[in-house]
Amino acid sequence: MNRLLSLLLVLSLVMVVSCAGMGQKQTQGTVAGTAIGAGAGVAIGEAYGGKDGAIIGGLIGAMVGGVAGNQIGAYMDRQEAALNAAMSSSIAANQASIQRSNDVLMATFKSDVFFALNSSVLQPGAYAELDRVANVLNQYPQTNVQIQGHTDRSGSEQYNLQLSQRRADAVVNYLKQRHVDPRRLVAIGLGESQPISSNPAQNRRVTMVLTPITQ
Repeated sequence: MNRLLSLLLVLSLVMVVSCAGMGQKQTQGTVAGTAIGAGAGVAIGEAYGGKDGAIIGGLIGAMVGGVAGNQIGAYMDRQEAALNAAMSSSIAANQASIQRSNDVLMATFKSDVFFALNSSVLQPGAYAELDRVANVLNQYPQTNVQIQGHTDRSGSEQYNLQLSQRRADAVVNYLKQRHVDPRRLVAIGLGESQPISSNPAQNRRVTMVLTPITQ
């Protein structure tokens, strides 16, 4: 059965991934979807139809999963391009960055862009940045958005945790005002727990994590 499943996965991957015109990240989504779909299809098919059912279920699951993975990858490709275009002025000024891992997008802003030191009140300059982001989020409604607040290690751990939560809440509240569906938004304060640099200014940041809605 393991040999059969391996052959099934290889054949399914070849059929789906051989489609022309895919970008690397879109191909990764297709491969992942194919593998997941094949595994689920085999399990269901075997439960109801034994060995033959497993073969049929695996093929169907692989194709369905591959198509779904491809579509999600393409959707995130377009959203990534839109974010890059919207934030180009910020990126050029070294104030923001966008990273992509498979189908997860991360847009990170230096905290100074949004907040004064030790404050959770949005500065006037933050509105233009968040307006651009909100426009993209409204154009691509099939993603959930986690807003993460991060601080440096000055001050107490408890104070930093609370400050980062208030900052994340402030960003979420503004995005809601810009008509982003509140059901998509989650605010989380991480305080000083996830430093990325020995430079405190780099650790003071707001990160938006975008993940596809698959159900």
